[in-house]
Amino acid sequence: MIPRAVAYMVVSALGFSAMSLLVKVASESLPTGEIVLARAVVTLVVSYAMVRRAGLPPWGTNKVGLAFRGLLGFTGLTLYYLSLAHLPLADATTIHQTIPLLTSVIAWFILRERIGWATAFALACGIAGVTLIVHPTGTGLEPIGIAAGIGAALSGSMAYVTVRQLARTENALVIVFYFPLIAMPLAIPWAIATWVTPEPLEWLLLFAIGLTTQVGQVFLTKALVIETASRATSIGYIQVAFAMIWQWTVFSAPPTMYTVAGAALIILGTVAVARASRSATRSDTPA
Repeated sequence: MIPRAVAYMVVSALGFSAMSLLVKVASESLPTGEIVLARAVVTLVVSYAMVRRAGLPPWGTNKVGLAFRGLLGFTGLTLYYLSLAHLPLADATTIHQTIPLLTSVIAWFILRERIGWATAFALACGIAGVTLIVHPTGTGLEPIGIAAGIGAALSGSMAYVTVRQLARTENALVIVFYFPLIAMPLAIPWAIATWVTPEPLEWLLLFAIGLTTQVGQVFLTKALVIETASRATSIGYIQVAFAMIWQWTVFSAPPTMYTVAGAALIILGTVAVARASRSATRSDTPA
């Protein structure tokens, strides 16, 4: 049976990969600020409904920590969307997939989480697999896109570690709720300044971005609540494999040998983490 944290991260990766595809398409005609605002509005409504349905107090206990996590999330989200707008999808995804490595280092430094062999192996497989799949040259790329991608990875890794800290006192749904709660008021001035009225199909696209991001965020937070930050986020490398599936089905571009080899490495790393998680669970179970 697949451990819950692994299953949560796979579903999260699927949601985020769909979101990246939709953002890339939307960025061709809509400004980034407008996309960020639409994402925040949709996920705020959905998150609040989920919190109320669960009968939870929406404001939590550590309001400062929750607000800080929301700020980190907004920063990472904004910079990632900017990188998608200014870089090819493959290059933006490659930079963004350094988050697990950065998360492992930061979690080790702040939370004193041990980096086990399975996580280290998964990180190595993930980095090698991502490089094989997209093999970016780095030439002809916009500096603003590269800077945004690196900033997004740093903000995202800090946000993941913050979630691990907040999980000691806060429910996962409350943590997710604070993300759009902070992001929406910050995105409004930016969206107004660059507003372009969407066409009907673009409205639907914006709504879909919000929903797919919500799926990714909810299941990511659930995984981080029950698993170490480094181990949980290392599984997120499978997002690249999902991206290759979108490329094949949506753009009719079959995977190359690089894609097959890279996907195999990513899956190998994911299986290693899953097996280690299952073994750890068994060893922690009282006899």
